[in-house]
Amino acid sequence: MTIAEIKEKIRLSQYEISFHAEKERYAEDITLADIETTISNGDILEDYPEGPRGPSCLVLGYSQNRPIHIVCGYTPIKWIRIITVYLPKQPKWINERIRAKGR
Repeated sequence: MTIAEIKEKIRLSQYEISFHAEKERYAEDITLADIETTISNGDILEDYPEGPRGPSCLVLGYSQNRPIHIVCGYTPIKWIRIITVYLPKQPKWINERIRAKGR
């Protein structure tokens, strides 16, 4: 996965949001517009080529002055699947770019 490909698929509305990501975005007060904005200005922070659901990656971007993490993978038809979305915070994250040790 490349960030350019993810951005293009989002721009074309070729993405879906998992049930888990829907629950997380409501819990964190993250809108669909926040997801699109985050990806449009985001970068890949971590790459998971051997992820349990296939290749995926962690995107870090910003919306409304908030750092947002989005884990993206592929659907069987090569759309982007938003696997989860959350605000990076302690204790799992030291800041939006640095994962806490052992997490």
